[in-house]
Amino acid sequence: MSHEPLNTGKQPNSEFVDRLNIQDKMKKIGQKILVMSGKGGVGKSTVSANLATALALEGYKVGLIDVDLHGPSIPTMFNINGKQLRMAPSGDILPFPVSDNLKVISVGLFLESEDQPVVWRGPMKIGMIKQFLKDVEWGELDFLIIDSPPGTGDEPLGVAQQVGKLDGGIVVTTPQEVAAADVRKNINFAHKLNIPIVGVLENMNGFTCPHCDEVTYIFKSGGGKQLAAGMKVPFLGSLPIDPEIVEACDSGKPYVDSFGKTTTAKLFLEMIQPIIDNYEKLKAEKANA
Repeated sequence: MSHEPLNTGKQPNSEFVDRLNIQDKMKKIGQKILVMSGKGGVGKSTVSANLATALALEGYKVGLIDVDLHGPSIPTMFNINGKQLRMAPSGDILPFPVSDNLKVISVGLFLESEDQPVVWRGPMKIGMIKQFLKDVEWGELDFLIIDSPPGTGDEPLGVAQQVGKLDGGIVVTTPQEVAAADVRKNINFAHKLNIPIVGVLENMNGFTCPHCDEVTYIFKSGGGKQLAAGMKVPFLGSLPIDPEIVEACDSGKPYVDSFGKTTTAKLFLEMIQPIIDNYEKLKAEKANA
């Protein structure tokens, strides 16, 4: 893979024209939601993949952008590594359709192998994010879910600057204080960029033994809820450590689809209800205006 943003065959546009193109595409999307985390390894991409899948299963048209450019795991979670992308007649890139209601784009779909590193500095990363927004034909969507890497660096900042207006941010944490401390930075980052916080989602909150049902809180418990209360933002709920989630991610079948009847999957579906309620409320207000 060349260490340059994607070459779509188009002539270079001015910054002004690029911004107009992005604005035109974003107008066709109902809600743009950024999934963030303060630390790596908290399950942010798992949350993004299952959030997008859950919304698609509810009948909404959903796009999923993986802007974790150095560690793109979304293609593995949908078992689409090595799949070929097609071009629209306009010259735009068509995102990969993983189902009738869900489309995905990731730098991982442009790598020659899953082991190939992406060695880019800030300007190249910003250029790639811009192309995901202006040169990908998303069409009409209800939701665009954006999976960002940990922290408050180039990728989440680039998304916020290029999209123009994000409709919400979901912050993923684990219960222990060392993760919660970094999540506070994410929330303050969102406040500075005027991104409304949809809520804090606490992952890996206890392991339930499949044999005796005893719950062991490996990473303590309740840190996410306390953090949300202290920062005065909504708390979406807690998800336990579940081996079936790992199995689903590795097999390329999103958990909420493969294990939809389990208690954990039902918890996840409950957590996305505020997102759906807010979208339907705004849609109704627009229709009645």
